[in-house]
Amino acid sequence: MRAGGAAVRPVAAALESIRRGAAEILLEEELRERLARGRPLRVKAGFDPTAPDLHLGHTVLLTKLRQFQELGHEAIFLLGDFTGMIGDPSGRSATRKPLTRGEVLENARTYEQQIYKILDPAKTRVVFNSTWMGKMDAAGLVELASRHTVARMLERDDFQKRYRAGQPIAVHEFLYPLIQGYDSVALRADVELGGTDQKFNLLVGRELQKSYGQEPQVVLTMPILEGLDGVQKMSKSLGNYIGIAEPAGEMFGKLMSISDTLMWRYLELLSLRPGAEIERLKAQVSEGLNPRDAKFELALEIVGRFHGALAARRAHEAFVARFQRGALPEDLPEVRVPAPAAGLPIGNLIKEAGLAASTSEALRLIRQGAVRLDGERLEDARALIPAGAVHVCQVGKRRVARVSVVPADEP
Repeated sequence: MRAGGAAVRPVAAALESIRRGAAEILLEEELRERLARGRPLRVKAGFDPTAPDLHLGHTVLLTKLRQFQELGHEAIFLLGDFTGMIGDPSGRSATRKPLTRGEVLENARTYEQQIYKILDPAKTRVVFNSTWMGKMDAAGLVELASRHTVARMLERDDFQKRYRAGQPIAVHEFLYPLIQGYDSVALRADVELGGTDQKFNLLVGRELQKSYGQEPQVVLTMPILEGLDGVQKMSKSLGNYIGIAEPAGEMFGKLMSISDTLMWRYLELLSLRPGAEIERLKAQVSEGLNPRDAKFELALEIVGRFHGALAARRAHEAFVARFQRGALPEDLPEVRVPAPAAGLPIGNLIKEAGLAASTSEALRLIRQGAVRLDGERLEDARALIPAGAVHVCQVGKRRVARVSVVPADEP
């Protein structure tokens, strides 16, 4: 449904809200001019359904899209069911494996079920890019390809690296930015949102709109949200993610496991609180408030958004019962432990984290029931812990640390 006559905020106040958390706005002056016209803007964000569930990394764009809705604009949630079968080459060092039509559609169904935990259904228009790309014949695709050059494509950083390294670049990968850009033409988008890794694709859309005689869209990029390890992009494949469909208690615990520094990043990019309120929270922490209490505020807000306030309060109570009443130190030491791709045996993890003198001692303590991982007693001494996650590891009552398990080749 369209925005349907919702009041549009004054320009200065709107820009202040839009700038919050944004990495770049190209061009801000054009955005200012469009806001001044007083009509709802068509604000597009595209998602290729390449995995079955959304995680908090996806919600950075969705939260910004929600801000545009609250300012009176129309949100266009584009499901890339056509582009998803190609695979976005952004940030890739090799050709991405294409998905089947069935896989893409199944994933798309879960996205549609989850987005309204953030977006206002009355102001959201859901579209599939197969609607126009599925009707485009070979002649139309050739005509679209004629509007961009190979030289411009090779300006893209990841294509440059692969070309110089002699790694193959499939022709269909050149089509991806063109098709994403054509989505903006088909939708006559005023603004397109994307992660910083999408900047090239978003600018292609801007250029194609000019080529088709349209007013070029404003490009707004958002930072990439780091995963639980605080280093790498949040990703299901890395295991460092928080899924928005995860149980409330699990989501709450994962949010409490992030570092105090990463907490502010999450508040800036994920919270719907006014910026002034977050600044007040920062001031309170600098004046002596325990960062844990600020993290509680973050976890309560995020879990409440996806599971309701009651579930968030219960998750909070369960967390306190598990950790605080168990006499864990408030300021846990933080340790980084490298792990191979196959995962690190739990005994090695306990030893490398400095919680046991040797691997054999760690295994003995596990068998004795003296080791807890994220508050749960560990029973499997053969467990492998994958890289890309953060865990609270406790041995007995006195030895405890927050352990970031990072890929072995990471500095």
